[in-house]
Amino acid sequence: MRHDGRMTLRLRPHSLGAARWKELDEAVTLLIPIGSCEQHGPHLPLDTDTQIALEIAHRAAAHIDNCLVAPPITISASGEHQGFPGTLSIGNEAVTLSVIELCRSADWARRIVLVNGHGGNVGAITAACKVLAAEGRPALDWWPTGSNTDLHAGRIETSVMLLIDPDQVNTASMATGPTPSYAALAEHGVQELSPTGVLGDPHGATAAEGEEWLTKWTTDLVAAIRRDEP
Repeated sequence: MRHDGRMTLRLRPHSLGAARWKELDEAVTLLIPIGSCEQHGPHLPLDTDTQIALEIAHRAAAHIDNCLVAPPITISASGEHQGFPGTLSIGNEAVTLSVIELCRSADWARRIVLVNGHGGNVGAITAACKVLAAEGRPALDWWPTGSNTDLHAGRIETSVMLLIDPDQVNTASMATGPTPSYAALAEHGVQELSPTGVLGDPHGATAAEGEEWLTKWTTDLVAAIRRDEP
């Protein structure tokens, strides 16, 4: 925040937004974080997925030569969280088209990596990548893997947020939720299965465990980028 009380945007060293166009060349690897604006239980902020995707992208960028992180997509496909105040969603079709057009516009980059922090986006991003590949502009799509018993706002995401910004985690409001199948989620949506919005158990989460997950994901993403080297 500036001395006059107005907010300023904090840019990290690898932020595309901090670059000038003449500083860029065709060797750039561009990481595009994709998050969401959706409920994350009573204890985590709505932009949890966006914050996590950004953190992973910036950590990975530090290990890749000439790598920049684009401004994130912050509203995506979150229809399964319909009914919870604060949730915003543009649907799968719009996400697919947005990713396609965004990647088309980045034809100046050597390669594009989509760093997806929200599981609900997987189908839309996969569809977008098929179109892009057919056009001769392939993009690498990557998302962090977790646990089938910790689907949403559980111990993993809570641990990671305790590391990224502990002040945004309301530990006193933690609630335990069910762990339904993906099929049940697709059929019923989150609200019908878990009134709190939690799918898993956040209790016992620690910043140390969050560091372990971020280190694992960063290592995995860097390895995927290097395997994809043209």
